[in-house]
Amino acid sequence: MGNKVGRGTLLNRTQTAALFGIAATTLDDWVRRGCPVVERGSRGKRWTFNSADVHAWREHDIRSETAGVQLATSDELKRRKLAAETGAAELAYAQAAELVAPVEQIERAMAKAFGEVRANLRNVLPSRAARRLIGETSETRLKAVLLEEVDHALEALADTDLIAEADLDLSDDEDGDED
Repeated sequence: MGNKVGRGTLLNRTQTAALFGIAATTLDDWVRRGCPVVERGSRGKRWTFNSADVHAWREHDIRSETAGVQLATSDELKRRKLAAETGAAELAYAQAAELVAPVEQIERAMAKAFGEVRANLRNVLPSRAARRLIGETSETRLKAVLLEEVDHALEALADTDLIAEADLDLSDDEDGDED
């Protein structure tokens, strides 16, 4: 096949592909991913691989793939970096244009809104429903009245601003005291 060198045999591209049972294009892909090459080929010059080095690289490559650690190509790393930079720039633009809000601001507003909904349903609904249901024995009528009262409470909440502008201001202390 080729010359015996140290712990491997020197092989050309076709011989290396045949040894590993792969297509020459697959070997090209391996080289792009870091497969060791003794000498790169060009016009009139053959590729040279050391069979032992290629075998050791392939073993490491297989272990990396099965461990979920894949070595990225430089093109893939560049693409990922560009995507990250683009995402960061888009987020910065959205923040400057006030198209997004900090998570803390949303959490504060949602907690206030849900508190209002809970208070309304717990305080208003039972008192209004109780007056309408005194002496009622029909399950169908009980359900209908309760649904009407729930709908009425939710409609009232829908017409109310549950979140004031101050609820969205993060400059306040957590205790609600202003600086």
